[in-house]
Amino acid sequence: MNLNDIKDLMAQFDQSSLREFSYKNGTDELQFSKNEARLVSEVAAQVAPGPVLATVSPVATSSASTETVAEEFPAPAETSVAAEGDVVESPLVGVAYLAAGPDKPAFVTVGDSVKKGQTLVIIEAMKVMNEIPAPKDGVVTEILVSNEEMVEFGKGLVRIK
Repeated sequence: MNLNDIKDLMAQFDQSSLREFSYKNGTDELQFSKNEARLVSEVAAQVAPGPVLATVSPVATSSASTETVAEEFPAPAETSVAAEGDVVESPLVGVAYLAAGPDKPAFVTVGDSVKKGQTLVIIEAMKVMNEIPAPKDGVVTEILVSNEEMVEFGKGLVRIK
């Protein structure tokens, strides 16, 4: 596979609705993901035979849609010493969603009262939507992730007081 083929695949992937793409053929291997914001790998440096790895970072298609998402799902607040409450951690690796859908309201916002068992976020792992419930009654003091953010096991999702 030559560099132009790789660039063409990257462009097609970037314009598609796919979240992840993998390709293997003999010694060539490509992996594209829109789940984590990363810089594009230096593919040109890997023209020599051997495995090729590249990651494409998400690109906003229009400023209007980016502003709408920012209003619906504000960026997580900076972690501060003054933040109170217990952190609800991710029980698995996946993509966190703050609402049931793009046109749906967020499950919780800062200041909301929650009951034990109420859905705080959804984590998608291997095409399965996993609801993350509140472990106790309380008030949401901080949301520690942003919508569609890739989360690792043990990452803080929400803080409840």
